[in-house]
Amino acid sequence: MSTHSRHTPVGQAHPRATDTAIENELARGLLAADETAFAAVYRRWGSLVHTMATRSLGDTHEAEDVTQQVFLGAWRGRNGYHPQRGPLGGWLVGITRRKIVDALAARTRRLDLVDAVAHHTAARQSRDGVPDDVLDRVLLVDALSRLPSGQREVLCLAFYEDLTQIQIAERTGMPLGTVKSHTRRGLLRLREGIEQGRAQDEDSARPTPDRAAARIG
Repeated sequence: MSTHSRHTPVGQAHPRATDTAIENELARGLLAADETAFAAVYRRWGSLVHTMATRSLGDTHEAEDVTQQVFLGAWRGRNGYHPQRGPLGGWLVGITRRKIVDALAARTRRLDLVDAVAHHTAARQSRDGVPDDVLDRVLLVDALSRLPSGQREVLCLAFYEDLTQIQIAERTGMPLGTVKSHTRRGLLRLREGIEQGRAQDEDSARPTPDRAAARIG
């Protein structure tokens, strides 16, 4: 094979140079808030982002959520991208890694919540034979429904949509300090509500003199 056949023909751009030119063009479009360019950015890197998330999380649905969060974050934070600091693809990979960390942290929070509930639950059956974990879920839903709307909204977004406090602030428009305050106070009231519900359940299950007499009779 001749030496010339190993090189890019004269008049044709090298593939890497072409890729760089395309990436630079997409970066300019993103910074200019060009929705067409942003759609092209998603088509170009969406598969890579989803693959990274799937490998790290081991769950396709969570990976899809992370992928959406990555590109939503890229669009909203496009002014934070500076081409001189690195290519657009690398910037998106960086966002992906942060979102994966957020997703893993959210998973940990869910497990911690379950552990906290389980820690306060004795190995027993309620008087009606309802398993304690079912009772706790009922108490949790009831306690959530009794919270002020702001606290309830924040905790529901954290528990059921796995959003971080920063993401909740972005979603709701609340100041981050307010989100943190709602979270702290809401969790405290949830714990108090669940413990009160358990206490009431135990009191109602405890035999009274009248009940004892009825049993003897």
